Amino acid sequence: MIRRSTLREQLADALREEILAGRLGPEGEFTVREIAEHYGVSATPVREALVDLSAQGLLDVEQHRGFRIRRFSPDEFRHMVEAQGIVSDGLLAAGAVLDPDRANPEAFTSVRRRAAAARQAATAGDLDILIGYDLRFWRELDALVGNPHIGEFLDRLRVRCWAFTVPFLRRAPELTAHLWAGHLELADAVERGDRAETERLLASYRGHTLALATRLAAHPRT
Repeated sequence: MIRRSTLREQLADALREEILAGRLGPEGEFTVREIAEHYGVSATPVREALVDLSAQGLLDVEQHRGFRIRRFSPDEFRHMVEAQGIVSDGLLAAGAVLDPDRANPEAFTSVRRRAAAARQAATAGDLDILIGYDLRFWRELDALVGNPHIGEFLDRLRVRCWAFTVPFLRRAPELTAHLWAGHLELADAVERGDRAETERLLASYRGHTLALATRLAAHPRT
């Protein structure tokens, strides 16, 4: 039997994927009842999952109407990217040490698998596959530092950034030109302890994403 907490988490994960894929609700609006009927479950775990996604900043609660996918502005997107950079730069400046219990060969093997899959998806322009592997890559890489609070903060920002950029990217010509594919190089730099190369690749990632923010501001969503 599936425990309610597990069902809640499964629903939250499934709904998050629907949001990132741009498939959830007409005009981004939906009710607990609609989601419960779609997944064939009761309203309680759906409501709990939606509350979790609201707390993560992906949904807004519409009074007496239900939920709406949150729409971020280009300025909010830019601020989220900058916040990620501040945290990453702070970790490097503080000489963050990888947790020896987590940064073992097996952990790096897993990170490299995520990185290789993310790079392949980015170069192929497979956005749905890329989003999943990109988020997993960063989660596993952040976990090597051993501070779950930092990892959780960065993960929420990355999920929000994807939620904002996906509608633009799905309409963009030459999609691969907008996708960062340096995951494997970054994993290699971190594994061999090359701080300079790690800093360069993180700066490349941030610069690429900020350039995307500039393009988004010039071509807002309709």
